[in-house]
Amino acid sequence: MTDEWHDVGADSDVSDEDAFSAKVGDTEIGIYRIDGTLYALEDVCPHAYALLSQGFVDGDQVECPLHEAVFHIPSGKCLKEPADRDLKTYEVKAENGRLLVRASNAG
Repeated sequence: MTDEWHDVGADSDVSDEDAFSAKVGDTEIGIYRIDGTLYALEDVCPHAYALLSQGFVDGDQVECPLHEAVFHIPSGKCLKEPADRDLKTYEVKAENGRLLVRASNAG
């Protein structure tokens, strides 16, 4: 996949309370807004298939909705098992009311 920005939705699709799930190619990406800053992470929990964007956001952490693994949203760092690795992070920005994700390491 080329190193380009992909339009994945409206900026209004993500809020401090609600994450947004997007797809770039075959890659599922969760987009979060914390105190006005956007973050984009691998959306599938590495422990077992579950979309983290459907999990429980508490401050700057998201908990997997199935097995309670916890991840730090700004860094993707795994904070609590049963997941055993950090999440991939992606560049994300809002421009002209749209959400854009850089796909250089997605695919």
